[in-house]
Parts: sequence; structure tokens; C-alpha cells
Amino acid sequence: MVPQSPVLALILMAVAGVAVAIQAPLNAALGRTIDSSVAAAAVSFGVGFVALVLLVTLSGESAAFGRAAIAPRWLLLGGMLGAFFVWASLWSVPVLGVLTTTAALILGQIVGAMVLDYIGAFGIAARDLSWTRATAALLVGVGVILSRF
Repeated sequence: MVPQSPVLALILMAVAGVAVAIQAPLNAALGRTIDSSVAAAAVSFGVGFVALVLLVTLSGESAAFGRAAIAPRWLLLGGMLGAFFVWASLWSVPVLGVLTTTAALILGQIVGAMVLDYIGAFGIAARDLSWTRATAALLVGVGVILSRF
């Protein structure tokens, strides 16, 4: 098990951010190659699925798959949201470019995260909406606009 460390989490998410920036144009190129953005998203998800199944198996956590059957069905919506993200990003890259696509993604994540934090969604601790958090979202919004020029 990976230790719970804020520094490690920050590094992991920064690396994941780079991965997202790389994933979008790779998937867009796949979509152009096979002439279908939806099929490219499905192929990308399929490859990711195989990789995760191997990781779960190698980590000895295969029993968790059986426990997924008892999870509330609405918790499975995360997979649909992930599929939408993969498709939307690979479709948007040729239209907006990687920078603007990523900036818009981050803006959406920040706004969504502020709402989820504020209401304390899905069992997380509620956090107040502060001027600094709102300013962060506003600055990212300005970044989205500037990235188009």
C-alpha cells in the first residue's frame, strides 16, 4: 500500500496532469487514424481497463472485483464520466489545441470541485467558498480566454 503523504499526492497529481495533457492529443491522433472519436475513446478505455485489471491482479486485490457487485449502482457513474472525459478531450484537442483544451478542463474541474467541496459531496468534509478560491477559478477562466489568443 502507498503511504498517505500530501507531498506524494501533490507529485502524483502533477504527474497525472502531465499524463492528461499527453493523453488528449494521443487519443485525438488515434481518433484521426481510425476515423472515429467515439471508437478511439472506447479503444483508449479498453487499454486502460486491461492495464488496471493487470494492476489489481498483480497487487493481490482481485477480490475487490467481487465486492463491486454490492456497491450502489450510482457509484458506477464514475466510469461513464471518465468515458465522457476521454471522448470530450480527444474531440476538443483538434478544435481548441492542447493548451486551451487543458485549461478549459482545469477550469471545469475547479468550478466543479468548489461546488463539491462547498456541499460536502460524497462524504468529503465541506469547505467554505472563499475569495481566494473564487479568485483562483477566475484566474484560470482568464487563462482559458488568454490561451485562445
